[in-house]
Amino acid sequence: MGAPTAMTTEAALLTLSQWLSPAYPVGAFAYSHGLEALADTGQVRGTEDLQHWLEDLLRHGAGHNDALLLAAAYHAKDTTQLVDIDQTARAFCASRERLFETDQQGRAFCTITAAVWQTELRGLCYPVALGRAAALENLPLDLTLILYLQAFMANLVSAGQRLLPVGQTAGQTLIRDLTPLCREVAAAARAGDLSDLSSSLFLGDIASMRHETQYSRIFRT
Repeated sequence: MGAPTAMTTEAALLTLSQWLSPAYPVGAFAYSHGLEALADTGQVRGTEDLQHWLEDLLRHGAGHNDALLLAAAYHAKDTTQLVDIDQTARAFCASRERLFETDQQGRAFCTITAAVWQTELRGLCYPVALGRAAALENLPLDLTLILYLQAFMANLVSAGQRLLPVGQTAGQTLIRDLTPLCREVAAAARAGDLSDLSSSLFLGDIASMRHETQYSRIFRT
């Protein structure tokens, strides 16, 4: 059997746009990744604070780690290696809510993608599932990483607009301004070297823990 034919850039872009669209049924809109707790305590108050928090999240938190895990799953040579990567991803979740978030979105992504694309995909957390799916469909890794990070960031901008005095123009400006950082983080993670996994976004981790017992909330995390 010959090597699989690589998908054209246009076709790959359309597939990734579908997978990472807010319309794809993974429920990303229901998760704030701890932002709701930060807004509740006044640690994130508006557009400037939101931008700083997202920059740190992409550079030093889940954005950085998810990109590494996605790339590692893309490069995985067999199922055993893929399972190890998935277990590592779960171990790096700093709270019950972070684990719940990546597990539930991953399960939803696996279910719908396996059904529509008739591919073997089940039981993986979100970035690992996306990396595996991209490899199975021969999508370019660089493009997958950039669009994943942009969608992750844009979803949190949307959450910020529901929690903070951040208008539509400010929100779209944030997405535009942070997209180059998505490219930077994606380029650094493309080898998928899991020895580079790390996080120093401690306030974000604490916020996700605080959110578990927050009295009034609209997001699941």
